[in-house]
Amino acid sequence: MGNNSNVRKKTGTIVPFTLSGEYYFSKGLKSYQKRDYGKAKKYLERARMLEPDEPLIPFQLAIVYTENGEFSESNKIFHELLEKSRGKMTECHYFLANNYAYLGLFKEAYQHAVAYLELDEDRVFAEDTEDLLDLLRLEDEELEEDFYVQDELISKHEKARELLQAGRFEEVIDMLQALIEDFPEYWSAYNNMALAYFYLGESETADNILNEVLEKNPGNLHALCNKLVFAYYRQDLPALRFYKNLLVKVKPMMAEQQYKLGATLALAGEYEAAYRLLKRLYKYGFDGEGAFFYWLAYSAYYSGREYEAKKHWQKVLQYEPEKAGLEPWIQGDSSANGEDGEFFDASEKIHSKYVEVRLFGLFLASMSEKKAEILAGYEGAGELEKQYIQLLNGQSGEVDSVIRGAHEAAQYLHEFHRPVSMKEAGVFLFWFSIVSEMAGDSVSVKNGKACAAAVEYVWRKLRNEKVTQSYIAKQYSLSLSTLRKYVKIINNYLQ
Repeated sequence: MGNNSNVRKKTGTIVPFTLSGEYYFSKGLKSYQKRDYGKAKKYLERARMLEPDEPLIPFQLAIVYTENGEFSESNKIFHELLEKSRGKMTECHYFLANNYAYLGLFKEAYQHAVAYLELDEDRVFAEDTEDLLDLLRLEDEELEEDFYVQDELISKHEKARELLQAGRFEEVIDMLQALIEDFPEYWSAYNNMALAYFYLGESETADNILNEVLEKNPGNLHALCNKLVFAYYRQDLPALRFYKNLLVKVKPMMAEQQYKLGATLALAGEYEAAYRLLKRLYKYGFDGEGAFFYWLAYSAYYSGREYEAKKHWQKVLQYEPEKAGLEPWIQGDSSANGEDGEFFDASEKIHSKYVEVRLFGLFLASMSEKKAEILAGYEGAGELEKQYIQLLNGQSGEVDSVIRGAHEAAQYLHEFHRPVSMKEAGVFLFWFSIVSEMAGDSVSVKNGKACAAAVEYVWRKLRNEKVTQSYIAKQYSLSLSTLRKYVKIINNYLQ
């Protein structure tokens, strides 16, 4: 055989000669230059299949799609390239601007044109982009104003997300309610407001918000993920199975959606599916900071990839050194977080506008090594807090029995709900909201353990958990008759 043969022999085996992605890319470029877009598309698609990690191939393919009038496919590729390059392929904005302008989507075109001029250093298409912007302004004089309104909207929502992560749930709700009034179809605001209500223990309100989102915006991925999160924390097994089976089949394109889904599936125990999503993001250079690497390490470990989990955990500690000791391979060490593993900042909670949150904050302070520092100079916004502070400072002589009993019950609850993360916070907030009403009725709380048991039973029933009074009575070492007596008292405050 000659050197140009398409086969070669090696130890008696015939091995086909495989043409490279570079070969087909070259053929595609030549066809494109000849304006034979059909052949160019065929060759470039073949090149992309052979060299999936070479960004120049899909970039040129997207341009060919545009020439063929396949704007949706073209836009999809340009958006993917922006995500994978972490925004570095700035010329994609120029082509997206032109595609959207041709489709009559002037607002999207305007945004990408502005992004190109702001981000691209070479500015090869700067003059053409300026001309495009002039045309867009002629088409719609309100474009520029709308663009800046959207910037302001995103800025406010980011602030709300920061507050949510800090546990300042009441402020989140106030801010997002104002946003929704001005932007009634801004679904991200609804989803985060639902989380805030859920973490405050108002799960029914949270569910209603998500139901509204899914009714008006079916298939909203963040709402579906939040449904799974709520089902997980409630241990609502039918809902948990339903949403897990639904979401493991979803393959989102956007990086933010992949991260949300990956973290949610990791939380719910779908480790393999979570790992695949998060690993793909990691491969493309996604920068999700500490939380991203936490879930990546978590899903890697529980899907049998211990070496990789330990490698990613080093990134977790770079971002959040306080998580040292919370490695997924360290079992049962809940005290490694510094203050019995608690996740909330007591110094923020005691300044809430809600009395039950302030009382919860004081209880957290009582469990903290920094109690004196947190309480220094704090006088309390109402009589209940003032008495609670006296109790915590050892001045118990004048403290009402309601506060004594409230604190005792919270201590019993803490034995079964520790460390206090977002899931556990609900039962404490539920208890302290009842305490605030008991104080108004001058009720005497004589048995803190019985109160704690009754609160746990009622709280779990409200969350549709399958639990019996016999089980709770045994858990708290109480007689069934005593538990029933206090359950009746707690239920009276729910009517």
